[in-house]
Amino acid sequence: FILFGCVMNKCGMGQFFNDLALSLAGGSKGGPAKVSVIASGFLGSINGSAIANVVTTGAFTIPLMKKTGYSKEFAGAVESSASVGGQLLPPIMGAAAFIMAEMLGVQYSSIVIWATLPALLYYLGIMIQVQLRASKDGLVGLPKEKLPNVSAVVKDKGHLFLPIIFLLYMLFFSGRTVINSAFLTIIVTIIVSQFKASTRMGVKDIVDALADGAKQTVSVAIACACVGIIIGVSSKTGFGLTIANTIISIGEQSLLFTLVFTMITCMILGMGLPSIPAYIITATIAAPALSKLGIPAAAAHMFSFYFAMFANLTPPVALAAFAAAGLSGGDPMKTGLQSVKLSIAGFIVPFMFVYSPQLMLINTTWTEGIWVTLSACLGVFLIAVTTEGYLYAPVNGFYRIITAAGALCLIESGIITDIFGLVVLALIIFLQKKKAKAIKMRAAA
Repeated sequence: FILFGCVMNKCGMGQFFNDLALSLAGGSKGGPAKVSVIASGFLGSINGSAIANVVTTGAFTIPLMKKTGYSKEFAGAVESSASVGGQLLPPIMGAAAFIMAEMLGVQYSSIVIWATLPALLYYLGIMIQVQLRASKDGLVGLPKEKLPNVSAVVKDKGHLFLPIIFLLYMLFFSGRTVINSAFLTIIVTIIVSQFKASTRMGVKDIVDALADGAKQTVSVAIACACVGIIIGVSSKTGFGLTIANTIISIGEQSLLFTLVFTMITCMILGMGLPSIPAYIITATIAAPALSKLGIPAAAAHMFSFYFAMFANLTPPVALAAFAAAGLSGGDPMKTGLQSVKLSIAGFIVPFMFVYSPQLMLINTTWTEGIWVTLSACLGVFLIAVTTEGYLYAPVNGFYRIITAAGALCLIESGIITDIFGLVVLALIIFLQKKKAKAIKMRAAA
């Protein structure tokens, strides 16, 4: 899959995602930031490296965001948050999905189902914050004459979707192994790239793509080897068992404290690691402890994986945020803190799907799934309002506390909590519209 990502990049997939996102969202309020979120999400799921994703798409999107009026730190944070989120986004999830399927002993399709809603909630939270920040700061999108045409972009490079469709078919319906599916998809990608001159790969391009893949594979292999040593040492010395027993003993007193402790542990273990070795080490040490507390194995593994990925955003070792700060010229620590703020929905959702596995669509009917999805989306909206402190007009501290409570109630599935959350949502929209109207009237006077 590392080779597949390199081949896709070489044939112009990265530029295609950028152009497509620009044509779809570039003209809207805060358009360049939305372009960054969409393009980084698409590319991040495929290439398997948050830092490489930041450098690839950020070189294009960060200057656009700064030109529109976003601060250096916010521009870098948008790019790094969206790039890290690609590791959480199906279908490929930086190849961690396939490792997770093997470790849990389930079908790959099950991982995709479990991961889809939490990942979409993560990106929804970023998009809403981007929109609210643009409204608060009075930012606008790019002029239409500077935007590519959607039909022209699809006509030029739309055929590059074919390898992804082929890969999904192979994984879900063919019955072939994951490695065999990836190998065949690489061949299909090279063939499909020949359809248009703008994407055509020559012999040199193919060799370069394979060389890039080999270089990236070496770094991941070294990281995995180091992780293997860490796991071996923790196993021989009993360190891993000690951590697991400590987590369990805390869990007997308070599940919430257990989850917070596990979150911190996973972020420490995931510092500076690519997605695959980060998941392997956290799934080996932290996930089994959560499972022993009665948490479904799927939720335990996904919880560990999420926070291992967020090590790339959280200071003091926030490699993706620091890489984005290098491109934006912003302060690295401030960019990291802003990344955490943008990703706040991603920090909350894993706690919620531990308490409510329905968020991962586990043992859920279609009706329940639709309602859980809608209520969770509204909850993420309130989280964004709380974080940005803006909706039509500035939101004061007291109402931000109320919106935070309403957000948690909406994400936590249950009739009573959902009713409370909906009442809070309706109330805040009514009050903020009234406040915005009063501000306009004063300004006009």
